[in-house]
Amino acid sequence: MKPTAAPQLSRDDLERILAVTRALAAPFELATLLKEVTGAAQRVLRAERASVWLYDAQSDELFVHVADDIRDIRIPAHVGLVGACARNRAPVNVPDCYADPRFDPSTDRRSGFHTRCSLSLPLIDHRDALVGVMQLINREGGVFGAQDEALAQALAAQCAVALTRTRMTAAAIEGERLKREMELAREVQMSSLPAAMPQVAGYELHGEFQPAEETGGDTYDLAQTAQGVLVVLGDATGHGIAPALAVTQMHAMLRMALQLGTGLEQAFRQVNDALAHTLPEGRFVTAFVGLLDPQTHRLAFVSGGQAPILVYRAAGGTTQTYGASSFPMGAMPLPAARPATCIELAPGDVLAVLSDGVFEAEDVAGAQFGRERVEALLHAERLSPVTALGARLLESLRAFCGDVAQGDDVTMVFVKRTVAPSADPTALPTPPR
Repeated sequence: MKPTAAPQLSRDDLERILAVTRALAAPFELATLLKEVTGAAQRVLRAERASVWLYDAQSDELFVHVADDIRDIRIPAHVGLVGACARNRAPVNVPDCYADPRFDPSTDRRSGFHTRCSLSLPLIDHRDALVGVMQLINREGGVFGAQDEALAQALAAQCAVALTRTRMTAAAIEGERLKREMELAREVQMSSLPAAMPQVAGYELHGEFQPAEETGGDTYDLAQTAQGVLVVLGDATGHGIAPALAVTQMHAMLRMALQLGTGLEQAFRQVNDALAHTLPEGRFVTAFVGLLDPQTHRLAFVSGGQAPILVYRAAGGTTQTYGASSFPMGAMPLPAARPATCIELAPGDVLAVLSDGVFEAEDVAGAQFGRERVEALLHAERLSPVTALGARLLESLRAFCGDVAQGDDVTMVFVKRTVAPSADPTALPTPPR
């Protein structure tokens, strides 16, 4: 059965969500951040009240940290409307709270407030763990509809990212500050990477990320979406915590835009413009963002400063090279969406998107690994699974660099269209020598 399409958000809705994303990108202590979250929720969803119930995994309780006149209330994580939301990890939209047996009116009795309707959203972090529940009460002029739910879910996704970041940062301050910060930043960054490669009929997918330091400025993504297979490789300027958070933020915003049904080109522009307003001057993210249709075997992509993009063509044993199609993300606002580049993958073809840490890796004499060695490896391993191709590339890099320490993050993404079982892979043409 084909899933029901989510409500399409208007440009104004997307602009409001991106405005919240920019605001939440700033560093906050937890109490201040929660006030920002609830204030943003009230404004965007036109609710009379908003609260954030944080989840305490140790006690399996939800507790209110911020609400207008209620503080320090703890309930079991399965009680009430917020408990139902937490337990099922799904939105709970109730048009008449007093008619719902899950609703607990005791809070109303204590505060003198009257709850008419409510919308509760689970806050889920990058590791698919429950952070808490955001609850909106009494929509102005009526009840919360499907459009409100779609908008609230987009807001909740960004709030969960901000809450996770803020709580992890607060935990770092309590311990060995610099060391713990680096460990937590790495945890946030690594948790945003795919836990497993998506299984796509007719394709092999593989991604690797090896940071040069405890944290790195790279990221990648391979994920199935309603619009196709998402293929991402991002590389932020610099190393350490700031670039790690920059690529994590880019990653989260990009997924949000595509999940809301935004087209590839417009999603790239929206995320670019958001980063242009939040990243410090001189900071940017080179990024390849592509969508593969496994039915038509067409790949559309926008490359913001990320190059070269290599496509090994099995039929001729040659490699096509594509350059960047736009400025790096966050370098400047884009006046218009850049058109995507479209290519078709034939059986045996391999898309290779690699970070600078591969091409610019140096040996003891200062020579770079370069594109030609990558192309030769793509041909030599043309019959190998992409996992073996990735391992062989890492092995070749280590052998080439010798005793030279890794100077930049090494990130790679491979997408290979497999050869039909009836075909003889050894019959693929060999390029002239």
